[in-house]
Amino acid sequence: MKVLLIQGHPDRYARHFCHALAEAYAQAAKEAGHELRILDVAALDFPLWLGDMPARLKGFFEQVLRPGFAIGEAAPGGMWKKLLKGRSARIVVTMGMPAFFYRLYYRSHSVKSLKRNILEFCGFSPVRTSFVGTVETKAQGVRETWLVKMRMLGAAAR
Repeated sequence: MKVLLIQGHPDRYARHFCHALAEAYAQAAKEAGHELRILDVAALDFPLWLGDMPARLKGFFEQVLRPGFAIGEAAPGGMWKKLLKGRSARIVVTMGMPAFFYRLYYRSHSVKSLKRNILEFCGFSPVRTSFVGTVETKAQGVRETWLVKMRMLGAAAR
């Protein structure tokens, strides 16, 4: 299977837990024989617009998911063509707050928007999500559990 891992953290200089999660996924995907490419959004240079997700990741999607690549022209009276059909996606979100609070209080607003209004709009299905909350205070054992989970997901390319 072909896998594109997009590391969307905006900080290109400091290492964060989401980098370790991405590395665990990538290593397992490679070991399972999947064709893997990694794209570090923080290393790209393009115009930015502010919004409800980190600006650099949003700018990346604005530049890449354009008509002709992600969506095609609609037939008269019809809907647009989803040119990225047949592909799946996994969104992994790390955050400082507890994940359950983000899901319940904020109703995962930003992730739902990314899933529905960007990825599914272009044809990705299924779009799966993983929320890793309170990353700054996670004990090493909890972090290792998440790294094991990312390895399992990477090996399965899910």
